[in-house]
Amino acid sequence: MSPSATATSAASSTATLYDVIERRRDVRAEFTGEPVPEETLLRVLGAAHRAPSVGMSQPWDFVVVRDPVVRRAFRDHVADERDTFAASLPPERRSTFDKIKVEGICESSMGIVVTHSQDRGGQHVLGRHAIADAGLFSSVLAIQNLWLAATAEGLGLGWVSFYREPFLRDLLGIPAAVRPIAWLCVGTVSHLETVPDLERHGWRSRRSLADAIHDNAWRDHA
Repeated sequence: MSPSATATSAASSTATLYDVIERRRDVRAEFTGEPVPEETLLRVLGAAHRAPSVGMSQPWDFVVVRDPVVRRAFRDHVADERDTFAASLPPERRSTFDKIKVEGICESSMGIVVTHSQDRGGQHVLGRHAIADAGLFSSVLAIQNLWLAATAEGLGLGWVSFYREPFLRDLLGIPAAVRPIAWLCVGTVSHLETVPDLERHGWRSRRSLADAIHDNAWRDHA
């Protein structure tokens, strides 16, 4: 391939990457429930499994949950936790929150539970001696890879966080030393919203990039 063709290909790949990042959404209400082809699922999980990890510890596992009985049990638990959170809100925030759907557990094609094992990689994990959470950060990178790959495949993904870890651990028979750090609703969708749900419903606005950048040292933004 000529240098100009290589440059054109690289520019196209870069544009595609930024497009996927821009289109990524936390999906709730747009799932259709249609099955995801197994080869597509394996590509998405393969992208997650290629995430970088501290000391190449690869501390993640993926539990694919299709069983409707298990999904309904988890949905009921999430509904209880949603109600608990709603009850803690002042009236004006409660009215905004009531409009927001927080999960698509039974509407999605499947759940993918991502777990984190702090013991993976043994006692001496290269690069983790000063930052114990570096392993957890690695598992979150796998989630990000999975999310972007799902978006590139035309799938939707919603991260459910209204749950207690002991409940989910017991529900799926996860060992006591392993943390279930995310239930991801994954599946076919009718569309992806152009504006994230929390912005559309007025829960919170996006910070500007300028407010997130600090030169050389921290500075307080006005």
